[in-house]
Amino acid sequence: MREILELLERDAALSHDTVATMVGLPVEEVDARIAEWERTGVIRRHRAVVDWARYEDGGHGVEPAGRGGARVTAFIDVSVSPARGVGFDDVATRISRFDEVRDCYLVSGGHDLRCTVVGPDIRSISDFVSQKLSTIDRVRATATHFVLATHKRDGDSFAEPEPDHRLPVTP
Repeated sequence: MREILELLERDAALSHDTVATMVGLPVEEVDARIAEWERTGVIRRHRAVVDWARYEDGGHGVEPAGRGGARVTAFIDVSVSPARGVGFDDVATRISRFDEVRDCYLVSGGHDLRCTVVGPDIRSISDFVSQKLSTIDRVRATATHFVLATHKRDGDSFAEPEPDHRLPVTP
């Protein structure tokens, strides 16, 4: 029932009744499947995509740190020396344990891992990279890219919709 998961991934606020109608199943079956997926970890959590810039400062692009201050997001590319039997997994797992790390992916290309890191300011991210990340065994190099503006996240565009310039049609 991949369709149920795709619907919930697109909009976690959909009611089970609505999902059942959309996939053509009884609501009891949808309830049971969702409960099982939550129990087994297929569904990790339900979340909202928030445009913090609109909430906090009226659209000026500054995101909150959680208790009033701004936060900075960076993508950090990490080059790792692989180890026999574990490849990159043990380093990725260790990096993922840091509170500053929001995402950690094994990627193809010039680096091995790409991490999303959040901190209250550029200095804190710099300190994280130099004091925590780069000191991990087998981390060979890092490249930090600071987010300057968010245009789209998790499939949601943060751009204002284009005004409809069409003439109204009347009967």
